[in-house]
Amino acid sequence: MAKKKQVEVETPQEETVVMEQPVVKVPKIEAKPKKDKWEIKDRTYYLIGNKQPLSRSIKSSDIYWFDEEKGYEREMKYTSNQRTCFVDEFPEGSQSRLEHVVFRSGTLNVPKNKVVLQKLLSLYHPHRNKLYAEFKPQAVAQNEVALIELEVMALNTAMSLDIDMAEAVMRVEKGSEVSKMSSKELKRDLLLYAKRNPRLFLELVSDENVQLRNFGIKATELGIIKLSNDQRHFTWGSNGRKLMTVPFDEHPYSALAQWFRTDEGMEIYSNIEKQLG
Repeated sequence: MAKKKQVEVETPQEETVVMEQPVVKVPKIEAKPKKDKWEIKDRTYYLIGNKQPLSRSIKSSDIYWFDEEKGYEREMKYTSNQRTCFVDEFPEGSQSRLEHVVFRSGTLNVPKNKVVLQKLLSLYHPHRNKLYAEFKPQAVAQNEVALIELEVMALNTAMSLDIDMAEAVMRVEKGSEVSKMSSKELKRDLLLYAKRNPRLFLELVSDENVQLRNFGIKATELGIIKLSNDQRHFTWGSNGRKLMTVPFDEHPYSALAQWFRTDEGMEIYSNIEKQLG
């Protein structure tokens, strides 16, 4: 038998396909220039101290502002024909027409188109916040809210005070007149005082010596103890025995309140408390 010829079959080789990734061009984003934080709006300025003269001028030339970035003082002028208040920024050889800055009846209203004058007054003028200030409604509103909150706190505290503490606080305001007031009169005046002077009222309430001073004054009014005519000595009202000497330049009842905190004073305090009770 004849031998069969073997036929060699070539196996096709697989081609490796390389996929090219598309190049994505990222657009270059240019940084935006920083915006000037200056707000364009009408502004009002007022003289500090509730001053309301018919007219009051402030310097508009020969004034200087220290520029920290440049490291030196820069001369300023307010003019009607320049776009800046800084003299070193005026175009070389240009003429400047000086303008006056005048407050009328204590105020100066500057429209939004006069940015140079506004910046001079709000940022650079040496009399800013000394002779005059910019009116800022938001800051005024914040102060008013804080004051209202303080007033509410004082009134709530006044409502919760017992009669002894109320008497102690009001004695600071009215003195010995408090002893003749009824409880309703005392409560009424206490609330009025808290509303009128909320900060001082809260300070008095938190003062530990207020009640002790009131205690000493009541004891003196009832004759349990006596204060000498020269206000230098406290003595027993019954026998004249000296209790304490008031230090020089101190209020007698403030000194007595401090003395009540000493060992000797605490014994006297307990004795007086029994007689008051």
